[in-house]
Amino acid sequence: MRVFVTGATGFVGSAVVEEFLASGHEVLGLARSDKGAELLTKLGADVHRGDLETPETLRSGACAADAVIHTAFLHDFSRFQQSCVIDRAAIKTLGAAIDGTDKPMIVTAGVAFLETADQIATENDKAPEPTDQYPRASEVAASALAARGIRASVMRLPPSVHGAGDHGFVAMLIDITREKGLSAYIEDGRNHWPAVHRRDAACAFRLAIELGPRGETFHAVAEEGVPFQKIAQAIATGLDVPCTTIPAEDAAGHFTWFTPFAAMDQPASSAQTRERLGWTPTGPELLKDIAEAGYFDP
Repeated sequence: MRVFVTGATGFVGSAVVEEFLASGHEVLGLARSDKGAELLTKLGADVHRGDLETPETLRSGACAADAVIHTAFLHDFSRFQQSCVIDRAAIKTLGAAIDGTDKPMIVTAGVAFLETADQIATENDKAPEPTDQYPRASEVAASALAARGIRASVMRLPPSVHGAGDHGFVAMLIDITREKGLSAYIEDGRNHWPAVHRRDAACAFRLAIELGPRGETFHAVAEEGVPFQKIAQAIATGLDVPCTTIPAEDAAGHFTWFTPFAAMDQPASSAQTRERLGWTPTGPELLKDIAEAGYFDP
C-alpha cells in the first residue's frame, strides 16, 4: 500500500513514516523544505513537496496514494485560530481529492476537552464544536467528510505523545519550569493527562489503515491518566528545582496561555481501539520517558 502522510517530518508523522516503511508499505511524505525532503529520503520515503497552505500539493499527494494520513498541524499558538482554519481547509481538500474512491483517510485529533458521558473518555464521546477559546476543528471536519460517504476516520491522540525529540506539551512545561525556576501543579494536582509513546501511536495509525476504517474513531492512548502532580514532580526532579502547588486563581500567572492544558482533567480509555485493531502499546510510560528520554538535555 502507498500512503500519503502530511506532517511526515514531524514528531508523530516521522514515526508514522518509519512504522509503515518497516511494515513493507510505501510512503509518500509531504515536505515543505529541503531539510524535510532530505530527512524523508534518509528514512526511505518518497518526497512530495508542498505544504498545508498550497491545496494543489495536497490534492496531488492524495491522488498519488492508496491511503491518506493527516498528522500535520501548524503548532504556532501565537496564531492558533489561524492554524485551525488552515487545518480545516486542508482536511476538506484532502477529502475532496479522495471523494468517489475507496481510499481510507485518517485525520489526527485529540482527546482533550471531549464531551464525556463518564469520567473516562471513550471513542464514543463527541468532539466539542469549535469555539473562540478552542477553535481546533480537525474532528468536526473529518466527520463532515464521513457524512458524505468519504472514508475519513479520526485518530485521537492524548496531550502527551512522548519520546526522544518531543517538543509538545511536556517540553513546553519544561520551558515554563525553566523560566519560573519551579515546577507547579494546580491545587492538589490530581487532574489527569493520558499519554502514549510516539511509536505506539504510529503503530495504531498503521493498524487502522490496514483495517480499512470507515468513519471510525480511535484512541491511541496507552496510559489512561497520569496525575499532573506526578508529571510536575518528574520535571522538578529532572531540572533540580522545587515542585509546588499553586491555587487555581494564580494558575494563569504561572502557566499563562498554557493554563487550560495544565488544568485539564481528561482521562481516556482505548479499550475499543485495542479490541478493534489488536493494538497493544509496548513503549515506555510517560514518567519513565521524562526521566530517561533526553527531555532535559541542553
